[in-house]
Amino acid sequence: MPLQDERPTSTSTAASEDQSSDTELSDRCDSMTSASDYECSRQSFTSDSSKHSSPSTSPPKTITMDEVMASARNLCNLRLAHEIIVDRGFRVEPSQLPEHSLQKKVKDIIHQTFWNRLESDLNDDPPEYEHAIKLLEDIRGVLLSFLNPGANRMRTQIMEVLDVDLIRQQADNDAVDIKGLATYVINTMGKMCAPVRDEEIKKLRESPDDIVSLFKEIFRVLDLMTMDYVNATIQMIRPELQKHSVEYEREKFQNILQTTPSALNHTSAWIKASLEEAMQAMPPAEKTADADKAMKALPSPILVINTAFVRFIMGTHNGPLPETLMTDEARLVEMQRRAQVLQAVAAILLIVYSSTGEAFTGLPALTERLKRMTTVLLEGMHSPSFNLAEALENTSVQICCELNKSLAERGLPGLPPPLQQTLKGQMGSITQDNNPIRALVEGRFQQYFRVILSIPISHTNPPPVPSGLGLIQPELTALGIGYAGFASFNKQVYMPFYMGIIKDLLFGTPPQEGGTGASGAPTQESSSSQSPAKQPVASK
Repeated sequence: MPLQDERPTSTSTAASEDQSSDTELSDRCDSMTSASDYECSRQSFTSDSSKHSSPSTSPPKTITMDEVMASARNLCNLRLAHEIIVDRGFRVEPSQLPEHSLQKKVKDIIHQTFWNRLESDLNDDPPEYEHAIKLLEDIRGVLLSFLNPGANRMRTQIMEVLDVDLIRQQADNDAVDIKGLATYVINTMGKMCAPVRDEEIKKLRESPDDIVSLFKEIFRVLDLMTMDYVNATIQMIRPELQKHSVEYEREKFQNILQTTPSALNHTSAWIKASLEEAMQAMPPAEKTADADKAMKALPSPILVINTAFVRFIMGTHNGPLPETLMTDEARLVEMQRRAQVLQAVAAILLIVYSSTGEAFTGLPALTERLKRMTTVLLEGMHSPSFNLAEALENTSVQICCELNKSLAERGLPGLPPPLQQTLKGQMGSITQDNNPIRALVEGRFQQYFRVILSIPISHTNPPPVPSGLGLIQPELTALGIGYAGFASFNKQVYMPFYMGIIKDLLFGTPPQEGGTGASGAPTQESSSSQSPAKQPVASK
């Protein structure tokens, strides 16, 4: 039960799309990627094949920058599509820079300089309209991007009213009506916007005559409308993505693998460690007629994969994040941390109820209070700055207070001081590796996740929790169902790649030049260790 931060390093990075709507989506993808993610991504997606965990018979493959960028775009699309599928509340929100950050200061200075220049140009005698015309051209492009393909009438009208060449001719003759054009833009925005933006349009219509301030507000509202448009598009494409989600994600990952064969390095290491663990748990070798030979059963592929997922949720996978899990990094880390907090809560409750006897049995309200209080006090235990020993001491003090309060409410004497000291000492010792309560809870957690991952439809009929974990049954069941659902979808998408890795680890299959991969794509001229997903084997 790791009690400090063991968050794996991501192996992903993202690149922005070229189109305007794709750019907004890519911004969301970029926000999920940190600088450290990029460094690890370079190691996974651009390292040469000689660093792969399995022996290679081919020379290192040189990867061009175009191939790296193509992989980054595929990776960004994969992450976005996956988030849209699994997160029904997925929305693109306007990016907000930190209030006192250097980036925000630079951005504000540049914007203010532009608006000051525009105001100066319009106040000249005669006025200079070039910057204002460029703004109108940008506004026209945004308005046109909101139109459906069949909205020809509205498209023609926008092109006629915001005809940049005509506006320039009018400006040359000092006959351009900037205020009138801004009014047309506001009215057009009112026809296109979602009902939630009606109030913003009303404020634009009531804006003062200051044309510079009006343009600033127009662009602010256009940004909001762009977010609405992107999110509406997401809602429309979600059913189609869900319908073809497995094939889509597998194809996108196959595209990444074709350009960067090392894109399964971390996954291979993850599967290799799980295979070794599964083989160690297999029964002893069976003796044959020949005493010099012995046969040992090999674990099934699904057992190996389930072992890999158990290792991850239990925090025993210490390497970088496997590439096949990168689309769920934040979700997985959160579930892993919830599991570790639940283990600590379960250990503390076991200590309390095993030490105090029958005085507190049959009191569900007290149990709920102790669970909530312990969970709150241990929240953030994965942070490097979190003082776990101090938190456990505070938890023990609060629990003793709650127990004494419960006894007083029932007219019973409080806990003896020696018992309180024993409770505090036992709770503080759960951080030790050889602590028996901690070992018991970890073993029961592993047992539970092995079972729930092996059930085909775990969400309709989840298995009972092992003895000793009944006090956290609702929380553990909810976590187990969520994790099993994630693992099931992940296996549907990536099982051909996992099978190829397992086959290569077990049998060292040589490369087959000119063959086809798991998704029908031609294999690279590299060993199966570089592209194990292209040689899947059938599950036994």
